[in-house]
Amino acid sequence: MKLTEFFREEIDREVERSRKALAQAPSGKSDWKPHERSMAFGYLANMVATIPMWLQMQIERDELDVAPPKGQGMRPEPKETSEELVKALDDAANGLRSALDKTTDEHLRTNWKLLAAGKVVMEDPRYVMIQDTINHWTHHRGQMTVYLRLMGAKVPALYGPSADDQSF
Repeated sequence: MKLTEFFREEIDREVERSRKALAQAPSGKSDWKPHERSMAFGYLANMVATIPMWLQMQIERDELDVAPPKGQGMRPEPKETSEELVKALDDAANGLRSALDKTTDEHLRTNWKLLAAGKVVMEDPRYVMIQDTINHWTHHRGQMTVYLRLMGAKVPALYGPSADDQSF
């Protein structure tokens, strides 16, 4: 199987799982956190919705600086409702799918760099960085489902049934 095919299938599965989780996001809880040192729910949900954009960047760009010079960063507008979060996910996923359709396995074997303030903090073949980012996405989606439980929202069935969703 080609890398592009493998990632396309994996992305399709992870987008559906993320859609189920984001659809349960309660409105008016963006600032909620389970602990003072935890990230706010809105930030976390927005990250789950937009991580496919990170994957698209790993295909289309040679590097990304997560701490660029002042004023040069990109921050998507925060989404407040489950509908806005799901739409953001769908838009990000469509961009990623388009990038996957246009790339090659050879390109995915070339190196990609993650920078912080101009310094390389990670450099690996794109396919390694993409897989690590998918794992990162899965981690944050799992974190989000814990937040959903603690806020009293329903936890969807993602990898099997949940206490709230036996439809798996």
